[in-house]
Amino acid sequence: MLEPFLKWAGGKRWLISNFHSIFPQNYNRYVEPFLGSGAVYFSLNPSQAVLSDINSELIDTFQALKTDWKSVYELLMKHHNKHTEAYYYKVRASNPENLYACAARFIYLNRTCWNGLYRVNLKGQFNVPIGTKTKVIMESDSFDEVSERLKNADLFKGDFESIIDNTVNGDFLFVDPPYTVNHSDNGFIKYNEKLFSWDDQVRLSRCLIRAKIRRVQIVLTNAPHESIYSLYSRKFKCITLSRSSIIAADSAKRKKCDELIITNVNLKGALKNYSANYGL
Repeated sequence: MLEPFLKWAGGKRWLISNFHSIFPQNYNRYVEPFLGSGAVYFSLNPSQAVLSDINSELIDTFQALKTDWKSVYELLMKHHNKHTEAYYYKVRASNPENLYACAARFIYLNRTCWNGLYRVNLKGQFNVPIGTKTKVIMESDSFDEVSERLKNADLFKGDFESIIDNTVNGDFLFVDPPYTVNHSDNGFIKYNEKLFSWDDQVRLSRCLIRAKIRRVQIVLTNAPHESIYSLYSRKFKCITLSRSSIIAADSAKRKKCDELIITNVNLKGALKNYSANYGL
């Protein structure tokens, strides 16, 4: 299985590793409007895909690797050789204009910042402090294979609604939005409320109901909160799964947390082998 080249808060490597069978096997086109690290996309390796995210730096990075991964890798190697704390903050403050330089900067910061977190200030500037990891080039890096797989994907920047509304019968839609819920204390990622409001959650649910009517296959992950459940429970199957949180800085404080799987896919007992271990 091809590993994602980015570390991403809320990434779905755990879902692919433990619950791969919840994804449909037969579909024409894979569509993902909240791309993140692309863990599910790289694992499923569909023959045709539409990948989108509102984070333009993220999509530019995927586009650069798709177009010319060698240029990105050469620049990333330079970051690898120069990496120090002072160099990190120098690169963090930079604003390269070349597509490949921007992509190398994005990957470098992702791999050396605190816990792979992506966060910007009110001016849109990346502001995550340096982390403890020092490796920039990984043994698992397969940028050539990443580039090859992305040849099958159309990449878009922007809001999720237009992407979802263009799905048709035969598409498979995997949706992994920021986990914002309808109260002031978001127990998942508190800054998500600034990026993805409760109004956005409601708008997303209406989008997905329309897609279901068009006979699109859907798997959505979200927070297991009653406000989220109320948006979907009448139209979709809702299943709670458990995973280990990786958000806490201290690994000893990382606990099991639940996530809600919302789907119209016929699971046909796909989760029965996991029920004892995952508390279903």
